[in-house]
Amino acid sequence: MNAIRRDEDTDNIHSIFVDQWDWEKIINRGDRNPDTLKAVVRNVYRCLQNTEKYMAIQYDYIDEILPDDIYFVTTEELAEIFPDNTPKEREYYIAKAKGAVCIMKIGDRMENGKPHDGRAPDYDDWSLNADIVVYYPVLDIALELSSMGIRVDREALLSQLEKAGCPERAQLPYQRAVLNEELPFTIGGGIGQSRICMFFLRKAHIGEVQSSLWPDDVVKACAENGINLL
Repeated sequence: MNAIRRDEDTDNIHSIFVDQWDWEKIINRGDRNPDTLKAVVRNVYRCLQNTEKYMAIQYDYIDEILPDDIYFVTTEELAEIFPDNTPKEREYYIAKAKGAVCIMKIGDRMENGKPHDGRAPDYDDWSLNADIVVYYPVLDIALELSSMGIRVDREALLSQLEKAGCPERAQLPYQRAVLNEELPFTIGGGIGQSRICMFFLRKAHIGEVQSSLWPDDVVKACAENGINLL
């Protein structure tokens, strides 16, 4: 998927140009459960680990920083661990503590009445989705590398459209197909191409691995710090 987001606020990890690998896998109705989600997350994470091992062999300046295992946690559990912090702060603290985390159940309102983060109501099942977030020491941040989820079925779609206050979207073609059960059950997600290139090459700015447009002050500041933007 390649897209232009004109209104994107650019910074070290955000660009107006979005490039990612989108994938979709057909599953059975019985596979719509957390175990399936976790198994897919572990497969993706294993690929990330293997890539980092390869990069560490090819380039002397790259050390392996990904932990052996990814840590699973729900948004509600995160809120209980860090009740006085914002969602982004929670992601930072847990990523720094664990190295790599899978944050599950994104989109629905938590016990505090607020969602951890936004998620389209007709995309992932809010009870069966996840983000892979790693700690990135180059920038001292929590860096999201992949987002995925088991897609909505009829029950989840109706519930989430109602919660999001847009039940009229049930009349759109794709949504109607889901409600009529004309589509297969799937799990899918996206992996940011520039994000993982930036991570594996240990770059400080996404513009070091991706050609895009940058504000003049950003170009100047990067140049002063030895960062050459493409």
